[in-house]
Amino acid sequence: MTSPPIQWYPGHIAKAEKALKEQLKLVDVVLEVRDARIPLVTQHPLVSQWTGSKMRVLVLNRVDMIPPQVRQLWIDWFRREGETPYFTDAQHGKGTAAVTLAAQAAGLGVNQRRSDRGMLPRPVRAVAIGFPNVGKSALINRLLGKRVVESARRAGVTKQLRWVRISEEIELLDAPGVIPAKLDDRDAAIKLAICDDIGEASYNNQQIAAEFVELLTYLEATAGNFLPKSPLRSRYGLDATNVTGEDYLLTLANEKHQGDTERAARQLLNDFRKGLLGSIPLELPPN
Repeated sequence: MTSPPIQWYPGHIAKAEKALKEQLKLVDVVLEVRDARIPLVTQHPLVSQWTGSKMRVLVLNRVDMIPPQVRQLWIDWFRREGETPYFTDAQHGKGTAAVTLAAQAAGLGVNQRRSDRGMLPRPVRAVAIGFPNVGKSALINRLLGKRVVESARRAGVTKQLRWVRISEEIELLDAPGVIPAKLDDRDAAIKLAICDDIGEASYNNQQIAAEFVELLTYLEATAGNFLPKSPLRSRYGLDATNVTGEDYLLTLANEKHQGDTERAARQLLNDFRKGLLGSIPLELPPN
């Protein structure tokens, strides 16, 4: 498999970035939503530049898909970096109340400045930004307490910018996912595809499934204490030790799917994304 792991679409990306940057001028607080399985990979390199001095709340969604000890590792690491991460499981509403309080607290200064100038208070304006499919729309629905924006476990569901009123204190902008116009880190691109934090049209399922098998084998060897024991063997009865990802995929296809490697690849990736292989972080804090 010599083709690139990810296909980028710079024109589409530039259009989404332009629309987002225009709206960012109107907001007071930025909710930066990342994937708890890959918190550093889903950090958009331009977020700091776009937000400038605006208050930012860091949200790591899908906390249900990583072990509690890995969550604690990230909490400790981010605090050493001077940040407070808010962990959420937006699909089930866990942790979202703390995000609301953090957004309100971050926006207090807005109305204090308005009051100092003799102006009436107004709702704090926040925006949720991040890669596609990290859970922004699901988070907004939980913050609202009802389904207002379309949400699904696939990339590209949010197509346009939309303002929604969360409460008398907060208005929130739901924005389409944005990815970097260029990503030179091949490993990062593969992890984005494994987690489906990028449009499915951008990658080949069979290639990414094979890469996932090899990544999982590497993680078992280097960070096995933070992973379920032999997740592939437990799920499929097939051991991935001492075989390439391509060979494992072919074996899985022959054993379970009448030789259909595409079906085998889709099952492998979907089982990971649904948590059927267990809680598997694809990234741990540096050092």
